[in-house]
Amino acid sequence: MKCLMVLTSHDKLGDTDEKTGFWLEEFAAPYYVFKDANVDVTLVSPNGGQPPLDPKSDEPDLQTEATKRFKNDADAQAALANTLKLSEVHPDHFDAVFYPGGHGPLWDLAEDRDSIALIESMYAAGKPVAAVCHAPAVLRHAKAPGGDPLVKGKSVTGFSNSEEEAVQLSGIVPFLVETELKSKGAHYSKANDWQAHAVRDGNLITGQNPASSELTAKMVLEKTKQ
Repeated sequence: MKCLMVLTSHDKLGDTDEKTGFWLEEFAAPYYVFKDANVDVTLVSPNGGQPPLDPKSDEPDLQTEATKRFKNDADAQAALANTLKLSEVHPDHFDAVFYPGGHGPLWDLAEDRDSIALIESMYAAGKPVAAVCHAPAVLRHAKAPGGDPLVKGKSVTGFSNSEEEAVQLSGIVPFLVETELKSKGAHYSKANDWQAHAVRDGNLITGQNPASSELTAKMVLEKTKQ
């Protein structure tokens, strides 16, 4: 099995002076779920090279077994530092795609034409399309084969409005993930803030928050074995 992991290249948190990017746990946990299952993982980003890490996700009290493992894994660090350009990969070469979150995707991947085309192609081919936390934002412009929004009528989840309010960024982000998914006709569900929750509807798989990262990746593996 070959899985594509698509990371953000955006590092600016709106009009603030703060940095953002991808969330470490949301990359590390799925990465090792896949690697431990002998999945061939390819990392890409819009700009290629080293994706920006959200500095908040690197704080000591947010570290997990997966993030600690990553920090002792020179091969994984080298792979992350040398992501391919998203525009240079072809969906036919992969069996699944996974988008880690962090606030960065709200600005770049949500609007990226290469990303939208990748999602539409993978979804139409029946391959797992997965995203966790803020990354379900990448689905906002994607269309199903019939032309409707890809998430219309689909059961999905993603970072909740109450979680965005809790981190005090509701007025900073360009849009709220929960609100956006609902506006496209999705059947959005959520667990309590910060609790693990992932949803699979056919080959569309979404997770609510960092705690949902591993569960979301495991659902990808389950789908590919069917």
